[in-house]
Parts: sequence; C-alpha cells; structure tokens
Amino acid sequence: MRYIKILSLFLTLGLFTGACKTEMIEQIDVFSLQTGAYMRHLTPWPFGTLTFSKATLSAGQIAFSLEAVDAQRGTLFASYDLTARFVDRTPANGTNSVANRAFITIPASSFSPDASSGYPRGSMTIRAADLIRTLGLTEANVSPTDAFEIEGVMRLTDGRSFSERTSDPDILGGNFYRSPFFYRIIIGN
Repeated sequence: MRYIKILSLFLTLGLFTGACKTEMIEQIDVFSLQTGAYMRHLTPWPFGTLTFSKATLSAGQIAFSLEAVDAQRGTLFASYDLTARFVDRTPANGTNSVANRAFITIPASSFSPDASSGYPRGSMTIRAADLIRTLGLTEANVSPTDAFEIEGVMRLTDGRSFSERTSDPDILGGNFYRSPFFYRIIIGN
C-alpha cells in the first residue's frame, strides 16, 4: 500500500512537471493566407495621446518609425497615403472645421529592408505647419482642444489597399501588429 502511494505521488509530480513544459511556438503567419497588409509602428509605441502645443504650434511635429508588412515580406508595399482633417472644438474663434484632404504620400522607395526583420522600414513625420498649410488654416484658427485627425491607407502594388475601415481590431491596436491607421493630434496649451 505504501508503495502505491509513493508511486502515485511520483506519477502526479511527473504529470505536473510534464504539463508545465513549454515550447516556443512561432506566431502564425497570417499573411501566408494572402489576406492583407499593415503598417507596423515601431516607435513611439504605444502612442498615448498625441499633442501639439498651441504655444509652439509652428514647430510642432511627431515622428514615427514604421515597418511595412505584407504577404511577401514588404515587396507588395507601394505607398502609405495620409489624409487629414481639422476638427474645430472651440466655436469662440469661428467654425473652422475642414473635411479630409490629401496630406502626405510616403512611397515604398523611401523605405529600406531591415536586417533583423527583413521588412521595409522607414519613417513618417507629421508637422503642424504642414497640416495647417494643407488644410488652408492659419495658426489663429487653431485653439486648445481642437484636433487634427489623420487617416492612413497602405496601398499595395497589386491594387489592394488597407485602412482602419478594412482592418481587424487586433491589427489596429494589438501589441504585435500596432497598426492604427488613424492618428488624432489634440491641441494643448
């Protein structure tokens, strides 16, 4: 009887030890299914709240480091196209909201393959002065609490395009994919 209890104890310990063993499991390559593409944000991540200061608006800028990911390791990537709009939340200085306008196109040629990932990497800088000029505003039209909203569209050489509207929530905000396709920049003091 004692031997059975000892044997049961060792068997139970063996099962727990075996159950705790972990193996490295590679992430599923969703792009082997030819389903899409995304612009992965490397830095800064996570964004938090993006802001421009009203006091230094003309010098305001936000820079991002990006990686273009598609089913063929970035070779289908054609461009990252941004449109911008202005949301006026301060009626005291008039109603200055502006609908979407073409803002920046970042061509694939401005990216280069990364040695570690193999995907094309590049950068994107959003400048307040460029937004103001593109949207036909002046600094006087922009007040604290107003916002610039920017939407990105990743275009591929095969004619497909991917944006916030065509992407899964995991792609838009997940820790691995990090591809929001949307940027809201609030004006602070």
